[in-house]
Amino acid sequence: MSRVAARVSGIENSATFAVFDAVRDLRARGVRVLDLGGGEPDFDTPGHVVAEATAALAAGDTHYTPSRGIPELLTAISEKLGKDNGITADPARDIIVTPSAKHALFLSLMTLLDPGDEIIVPTPSWVSYSSMARLAGAVPVPAELSAADGFRISREVLDAHVTERTRVLLVNTPNNPTGRALTAREAADIAAFATEHDLFVVADEIYEHIRYDGTPHLSLAALAGCAGRTLTVNGFSKGHAMTGWRLGYLAGPSDVIAQALKVQQHTVGCAGSFVQRGAVAALTGPQTDVARMRDAYAARRDLITEGLNALPGIRCTAPDGAFYAFADIRGTGFAGSAAFTDWLLREAGVALTPGTAFGPGGEGHVRLSFATSPAVIGEALDRMGAALARRG
Repeated sequence: MSRVAARVSGIENSATFAVFDAVRDLRARGVRVLDLGGGEPDFDTPGHVVAEATAALAAGDTHYTPSRGIPELLTAISEKLGKDNGITADPARDIIVTPSAKHALFLSLMTLLDPGDEIIVPTPSWVSYSSMARLAGAVPVPAELSAADGFRISREVLDAHVTERTRVLLVNTPNNPTGRALTAREAADIAAFATEHDLFVVADEIYEHIRYDGTPHLSLAALAGCAGRTLTVNGFSKGHAMTGWRLGYLAGPSDVIAQALKVQQHTVGCAGSFVQRGAVAALTGPQTDVARMRDAYAARRDLITEGLNALPGIRCTAPDGAFYAFADIRGTGFAGSAAFTDWLLREAGVALTPGTAFGPGGEGHVRLSFATSPAVIGEALDRMGAALARRG
């Protein structure tokens, strides 16, 4: 292989994209595969958002914007953070609009981490956190959460993983893949831990709008002692069904945001102009579509968790938020989650993501996305049941 930078050659390909590629290859060969491995809403972007972006295109709004973002969107984000999250953010100093929430995360880690610094990542966790940290030259430290404890974050777990090199704690709520949302106790423990050890917190809140049964959303940056040490990452892909728009934002202390802006300027420059116009409409326009999608996900959550719990050897707790079921398959007798998902794809044509993709604590589980139609979910459950019955 040609010589490339070690920081890149040492990074693994995304496990979730690997599932997508396997599904694509099978479908190209004529196999009908039911894909529950992805993380993309199956809904179209709300019409008023599309209309605003289309009007901006027609008006010639196709040029560079300020690297920070257009003033109208920065103001809308600031107002949203104040109203929904209890976070005070100056639109002119404390926010950057980014081309995707993923890029906002990358800005955060590139800004906060020096080579050799450590970042604590409670796991199971989204596949890209650790890889982004490594690209920044840092050392991701997985803090394994226990399924027996409901994947709860505790001071005991955090204290066991902090060292003199620890610089950042990364928290995702609601969580991908487990679907758990932070409780008030967990949030208080995180705030106290970060304050005691003088750490920055990166809070990934991309699934904020997708919560069930009245589960509250707790933003760490709103807690006493955390506002000056927390970078909040959010975006439009999940709650507003805007994955292809690639738009997110980063909010935090002005001195840190000023440094993160340098990374934005020297990488992507700015987010798309007309895309930002659509995002203004997403935040300031009617929220009925956001609520409608959440209600649809709630019905699908019930369908998939009830169906999984009816299958032999599988147990699944209903998630608090996001659109993933994280099912325990240890009772099926398979050697591990990868063996189970490989077998299921071959035998039933159903694609899931193995829990090992999400780091320590994920083994023995599989992630199923219910961001697809009830008909597909129902057929997938039937296929899984039939395959398990044939296996005996």
